[in-house]
Amino acid sequence: MNGLFVTFEGGEGSGKSTQIQRLAVHLRSRGEIVLETREPGGTPLAERVRALLLDPGHDPGPWAEAFLMEAARADVIARLIAPELALGHVVLCDRFADSTLAYQGGGRGLDLELLTAMNRAATGGREPDLTLLFDLEPAVGLARRARAAPMTNRIDREPEAFHVRVRERFLALARANPERWVVLDAGLDHDRLERAVLDAVHPRLAASGR
Repeated sequence: MNGLFVTFEGGEGSGKSTQIQRLAVHLRSRGEIVLETREPGGTPLAERVRALLLDPGHDPGPWAEAFLMEAARADVIARLIAPELALGHVVLCDRFADSTLAYQGGGRGLDLELLTAMNRAATGGREPDLTLLFDLEPAVGLARRARAAPMTNRIDREPEAFHVRVRERFLALARANPERWVVLDAGLDHDRLERAVLDAVHPRLAASGR
């Protein structure tokens, strides 16, 4: 049985984390072994990079930010994601390489071709089997974040125009690869959104031999 790699993408406050938890509970009820992880993060090294990147007290330049992301990604792939997939397990990852294309590419305006090459180097060419895009108007997502977490991080504090560019890049990536991406309306209530997630994931489970 092959492993199944599902990534969750979207802007701030889009509800990805809630849906990852719900999907993990559902899959474990079916007897699946599930790893939940996130980017940046997942390993001790990557979690330290995460803290640095989100700290409003630091201001790395766009390329420094991108290289830090790739370093964390290379570590979590090698130490966590690839070994779990090799065992035939399900991996659910809150953000992955596409977030670099959206945030550092769309948001920061860095060269997309070079970022794609950096992603390929960090991941060894591994791509998700399925990517779920939780699409939401940036203003709505940022308002959600502000209500849920009064202490904003460095990315939350970017101007709305930055988040609009991020959303546009995510949608462009989804249009370019509809076989891998499924775009979901993140404005739905939690239960309806969970149903949409399950409808997208179940065929991929079957295709992986489950």
